[in-house]
Amino acid sequence: MSRTANPMDPARRQWLAAASAAGGAGIVATNVPFVASMSPSERARAFGAPVEVDLGSIQPGELRTVEWRGKPVSVLRRTADMLETLRTHDDLLNDPRSMRQEQQPDYARNDLRSAGPDIAVLVAVCTHLGCIPTFRPEPGTADIGASWPGGFYCPCHGSKFDFAGRVFKNVPAPSNLEVPPHRYRGESTLLIGVEPGG
Repeated sequence: MSRTANPMDPARRQWLAAASAAGGAGIVATNVPFVASMSPSERARAFGAPVEVDLGSIQPGELRTVEWRGKPVSVLRRTADMLETLRTHDDLLNDPRSMRQEQQPDYARNDLRSAGPDIAVLVAVCTHLGCIPTFRPEPGTADIGASWPGGFYCPCHGSKFDFAGRVFKNVPAPSNLEVPPHRYRGESTLLIGVEPGG
């Protein structure tokens, strides 16, 4: 007479519990390295990390360039004359009101394209083919033209941007320079790559 295994047999339950535990441990052991490989590396985390800029060391009219996410970002402390100039040449600009939403955060969608009037924060990459515009604050220079009010000039193909990064008409660049997310920490520190309240 053959004996059939009783599903309530204690030896069988122990064997099933041990097999389940071993299988679960195997699944965890094989998935931990896989899940860990999906976490960003220290280098990748640093690459996307915010950049801190000491505004106290930037004089009026001075430009400081820092790197954020592998791109140069220009931080310009605008003078009163530069701010006044921004109000005089809307007719020369392609998009004076910064209507393209993806080019700046909402808090920088204004005539100055900034969170505060005297500081401009601009990704220094020409929107034509990605060259780096040079800072040319002198108005009316011979190589750029008598109507040039000062701003940023791309030496690769002649695109022009004003002190707020707004693109001029009739140049190869199709749009304004990008304004990255940024916020102020106190009166003398700027964080690039962080939204206000972030």
